[in-house]
Amino acid sequence: MSAPLPEALRARFQRYIEEGLSGRAAALRLKLSPATGARWALAIRLTGRAEAARQGRPKGRGKLDPHRDFFAEIIAQDGDITMPELSAALFDATQVRAHPNAIGKFLRKLGYTYKKSHWWPPNAVVPM
Repeated sequence: MSAPLPEALRARFQRYIEEGLSGRAAALRLKLSPATGARWALAIRLTGRAEAARQGRPKGRGKLDPHRDFFAEIIAQDGDITMPELSAALFDATQVRAHPNAIGKFLRKLGYTYKKSHWWPPNAVVPM
């Protein structure tokens, strides 16, 4: 999704509308599409401003968000649990299917991380 058009352009458009131009005429003068001019003119008539709409997914509305406490409890019990095991535990407890990758992304968003440890001691010379 592209970035919204700048506020300065919206302010110039609003000045043209306040001067009496139609949305289409103001859009053509600013080299915008007529559809954008019509949408912005309607927004100005309804709210007084042509603000950019919020972009992206609303926070906290995913399929896994209601099960946040469940994941915290399972991870507290067994910190070395794998993502497929977490997926199976979630399905057994709540009948909600979630791909292990989706669970991993969700847990990283919550701040859970896992650092791999190698079998050799930390200061040992690694054989090649």
